[in-house]
Amino acid sequence: MHVQEFSGEDLEGVAREMPVIMQMRPDYRGRLALQGLGEAVTLSRTNSGGSLRTTRTPRLAARSSGGHLLRFCVYGAGRGHVHQHDRFAELASGTGVLYEGASPWELLSSGESQCMNLQFSRELLPLRTAEISEACARSVDPADPAMQMLSGYLGRLFEVADDLSVEQRLDAGRAAIDLLAMVLRDVTPSVPGGDGPDEVLLEMMRMHVREHLADPRLRVEELARRHHVSVRYAYILFARIGTTPGAYLREQRLLAAQVMLSDPRCAWLGTSDIAAAVGFVNLRTFERAFRRQYGMTPTGWRCEHCRSGSAPARLGQEMSPR
Repeated sequence: MHVQEFSGEDLEGVAREMPVIMQMRPDYRGRLALQGLGEAVTLSRTNSGGSLRTTRTPRLAARSSGGHLLRFCVYGAGRGHVHQHDRFAELASGTGVLYEGASPWELLSSGESQCMNLQFSRELLPLRTAEISEACARSVDPADPAMQMLSGYLGRLFEVADDLSVEQRLDAGRAAIDLLAMVLRDVTPSVPGGDGPDEVLLEMMRMHVREHLADPRLRVEELARRHHVSVRYAYILFARIGTTPGAYLREQRLLAAQVMLSDPRCAWLGTSDIAAAVGFVNLRTFERAFRRQYGMTPTGWRCEHCRSGSAPARLGQEMSPR
């Protein structure tokens, strides 16, 4: 177990894996005890005193650092709220709440607080992308039987983790995530899924978008025409994953541009070349859209990321719909 005492001056250093901006009183004090449960899973307990506002801004969320992480918090004491995806989850003793690093969020807590935090890579949670987004910022009732099972398990696991072998810690972390999936299925609205004809058609349209990003003619109307459906029906299909055809097309184009700007092998390409390569005819339109999505200009992104040579994702990898 790793234990760290912290104050208001060094609190932001505690959140290295999922960078945030924190606002607190100078006399803020806290204690973090952390158990590692494998390479991508941690379980921690925090005790703190005083009001705290924690914000993951759109710019921080757009960066690769921490964007793949999910965090589920079980509040043992204190009050506050979490804001993400235009939802507010009220926090009180015994409640649980999920939030993700890929999207902006804000956490406000007041007074003395205690929290158990399960943090892990998004890919470990056996739920679809749309289901995970729908689960964020929704309070889980402490009286829910599945939540009681999860809370009890996390508390016991935290106490005995030091006595477990490496393999047992790994298995215990996976079991905790499976229990969490059971909890979240009970609190999220129904998200359509399955392998019916609509789902197959939707996946075909998404794949077509990813494979034809450079085609400047590809717009919502053209996407619908190529798949022999009306524009209205295209909107109905994309609503299944919580977005619109236009938003999905724009996000995939911007993701491809982000990857190219981060890749040293594309350093010889100008910004206008990259814009054209992902289907933007107008450079100014591309720059405005990129800045709105990632909080900085394409040139600024390239200066900050291309030197290290570490791209945030592989070209062609799908961006999770918001």
